[in-house]
Amino acid sequence: MEPQTRYARSGDLSIAYQVVGDGPHDVVLAPGFISHVELFWEQPALRRFLTRLAAFSRLVIFDKRGTGLSDPVPSAPTLEERADDLRAVMDAAGMERAALLGVSEGGTMALMFAASHPERTSSLVLYGTWARLGAAPDYPEGVDPDLLAGLVRLVDRWGTGVGLAAWAPTRRDDQQLRDWWGRLQRSAASPAMARTLFSSYPDLDARCLLPTIQAPALVLHRSGDLMVPLALGRYLADHLPHASLVELPGTDHLFFVGDTDTVLDEVELFLTGARPAQPVDRVVTTLLFTDVVGSTALAAELGDQRWRELLEGFKDTVRREVERGGGRVHKALAPLGLDLRVGVHTGEVEQLRGGDLGGLAVHLASRIMAEAGAGEVLVSSTVRDLVVGSGIAFTPRGTRVLKGVPGEWALLAVDS
Repeated sequence: MEPQTRYARSGDLSIAYQVVGDGPHDVVLAPGFISHVELFWEQPALRRFLTRLAAFSRLVIFDKRGTGLSDPVPSAPTLEERADDLRAVMDAAGMERAALLGVSEGGTMALMFAASHPERTSSLVLYGTWARLGAAPDYPEGVDPDLLAGLVRLVDRWGTGVGLAAWAPTRRDDQQLRDWWGRLQRSAASPAMARTLFSSYPDLDARCLLPTIQAPALVLHRSGDLMVPLALGRYLADHLPHASLVELPGTDHLFFVGDTDTVLDEVELFLTGARPAQPVDRVVTTLLFTDVVGSTALAAELGDQRWRELLEGFKDTVRREVERGGGRVHKALAPLGLDLRVGVHTGEVEQLRGGDLGGLAVHLASRIMAEAGAGEVLVSSTVRDLVVGSGIAFTPRGTRVLKGVPGEWALLAVDS
């Protein structure tokens, strides 16, 4: 269940926070640019990231003042104010000492807290963050001011999912993520607040704090991060007295996009001293495989652009139908002009970390699909037996020997 949202008092302001998990390690996630503790749980990849963190910790997440469910403010908060909000949340959650996970802009907040409250900071994990973002005469590693000015211009399209191509380039075409990203923008900060925050970033400077921080630190940075260059992460690791740097492959800045398992593995190893074992869960799952009949010829006929548009429509339609759970994917695709073959099987699969599926059932569903004709939905007898009484009618298609799968399998076609 989604954890309960509570409020901590920080001076005259209320700071929204949640506590999830009951593990032995207290961890506070210092959020990046914008956040909304309740919308976080509606994004599947982010929910999975937080759930895994909470599996070995008591995790606190919160919204900075001026963002999310916390009180609005008229101007960008100082580093001291941000750190004081973090302290207030720890007090309200009953955390005397905690590891701080600073993400992006939240890293500067974590650095300020660690320098101001060393007795309450057990360790630091800094992901995709910096000591100073903007370039300066004595800081050539920083980002060019003209590029940072471009962030402010993003506010002209605020609330539409703008900026996803920079924050998560590998998911720039993911409409579901873009819709959620737009909703997060609208819910987490007004356009004026977003402009104020963006404008404050070039001058946030925690460089003078670095030599004073004695807590052990892990700096995680993706080598191709488009928002925060790797050089800024290297600067952090070089100037923190007790830091180690792990350079991760990838271009995504969002911490819950891309190869998140590697990120979480490093965090868990650093905080607990042990890497997690590769989990393998076996669950009964219904698998549906589809194939576009004559896709090569169709692509050649339509041309690259029209073919890509058609595939995007195909993917969006499949996603909507699967989420609805109506079991009518093949019917819904008819208006797109695509001819599909479909195979369905229900069996026990291995759920591997990262969302991959393994096991014989996966191969069996794929082989059943290969046996289907154009416009045909073939299922195994297992599926037929499981939906007895549903009103779905089937026509036997005989038994088949399926490549790479032992035995003979009775297949049936779903009547249209």
